[in-house]
Parts: sequence; C-alpha cells; structure tokens
Amino acid sequence: MSEDAVERYKRLVESIKNCTKCPLHLSRKNSVPGEGPLNADIMVVGEAPGRSEDEQGRPFVGAAGKLLDRLLKEAGLERGKVYITNVVKCRPPNNRDPKPEEITACLPYLLEQVRLVKPKVIIAVGRIAGSTLYKAAGLKWGGVRRERGKAVKARLAGIDVVIVSTYHPAAALYNPQLKEDLESDFKGHIRKAVEDALKGRAPKTLEDFIPLGPEPGGPKVGSRGYVEAGGEGEGSGGKGQGKA
Repeated sequence: MSEDAVERYKRLVESIKNCTKCPLHLSRKNSVPGEGPLNADIMVVGEAPGRSEDEQGRPFVGAAGKLLDRLLKEAGLERGKVYITNVVKCRPPNNRDPKPEEITACLPYLLEQVRLVKPKVIIAVGRIAGSTLYKAAGLKWGGVRRERGKAVKARLAGIDVVIVSTYHPAAALYNPQLKEDLESDFKGHIRKAVEDALKGRAPKTLEDFIPLGPEPGGPKVGSRGYVEAGGEGEGSGGKGQGKA
C-alpha cells in the first residue's frame, strides 16, 4: 500500500465524516465510512448504518453485525481481515430504505473505497447493496433470490472483482428460513469464491500489518464456478438497528 493511497484514504474518511451532500447528514450522530485493512482481499458491502452504527461510527456492530461475524467464519474469514462498509454512509431516519438520491450521493465514496482496497471478492449483503453494485458494474440485477448462489466476474471502479450476493443478516434475525439460507450461502458459494480468490494471493509485506487508523476503533489502514459479467447495466439489527 503506497503512501499516496494511505493519504487518499484518510482524505476520503474525512470527506465522508464531513459530508453534507444529502439530507441524511442533518439527522446523523456519526457517519460510518467503514473499517478494515486497506489490503483486504475481501470486502463486505451492506445497505446503510443502523442505530448502533450511527452511535459508534462503525459498521455492523449490533445484532446483525454479530451474526455477520459468525457467517464470515463459516466462509473461513475473520472480521479483522475483511473491509466492511455500506452503500450509504449515514443512517436513514427510522431505518427506512435509502432513497435513490441518497445512494447516488454516496456512490462515489463506495467506488473510491473499491479503488483503494482493490478487493478480489465483494460480498453484497441485501437488495440495496446487490442492486447498487450490479448497476455500477453495468450488470442486470435480478433480485437476491435469483443472484444468490452466483459468483459474478465484474469490472467495478476500474478493478476486476467477483461479486457474490446474499440476504442481509438483519433480515435473518426475524426469519429463520433466511438464516438457514444465509448460512448455506456463506458455507457454499461465498466460501468457494473466497477460496478461489485467495489461491493467487500475493505474499504480505510488513506494511500490510501496520494499522494506520486515525483513532482507536476507527478505520484501519493497511496497505471456479463463475458467471461471466456481461449485459445490462438490507440493515443491521432490523427494527432496532437498521440496515447496516
């Protein structure tokens, strides 16, 4: 990870923290840029911060976040080695779905995160995350039910990635069947996509292990069965916490 990229990331975080591009900034306590190593091979993208995320300024820290941590382990991953963020960086009032204009305002932040992290696999959790990423990559979104189970090669923000989609953990908190589906996805096609991506992983350097976060608990900075891309171009904790 170059010094220039680290500085770009720090500037991005400050831009998100001070953003006033949509009305969501009027009701937020904290914006939630995201967290994890900047050399992460895997990125998780959710929908928007919920109540706990808004209070702490960190993604996926409530009930749905705890479930996500368990699901990541099912895929052979540790949270600390994954970069986690959301499409929208501020909590929508009453945990409603983000509006199209809010997604549009925040999308450049997400795309810059993809450029800086350069993940090999992006796990899209929920309808909003999946549809936003597909659209940004010029792909046709068929809904979570149709897209889950696929590992889709895509070009996003100038980076070649594999997008795998599934339900949002928050939805599973209130629907046992969805929880089974989520567990099946993380044990199945998501784990396979991760394992395939990591086969060609480059050796780590000392820089990759140096956290450069601006503050404790803040963002940390570090340095096959595919469906070919082509064609056209939900929150943590449910009612109590939102759609992180």
